[in-house]
Amino acid sequence: MSDIKNQIEQEIENARTVCSTEGATSSECAAAWDAVEELQAEAAHQRQKHPEKTSFQQYCDENPDAAECRVYDD
Repeated sequence: MSDIKNQIEQEIENARTVCSTEGATSSECAAAWDAVEELQAEAAHQRQKHPEKTSFQQYCDENPDAAECRVYDD
């Protein structure tokens, strides 16, 4: 995940550079910011695939015999 964060930061810097040289209303500027948005969407998608565990889930992983962590099958 840190790799995609680095890519996002690089693309943001690239977009700022392109927009400062080509102009904020240029198609090149818009394309550069589109690349940033695509990477941000991919990062969000990856977070949804692998959500971080909640504190309760971590507690239950460490204490599976705790009363609040027991799971009963019907």
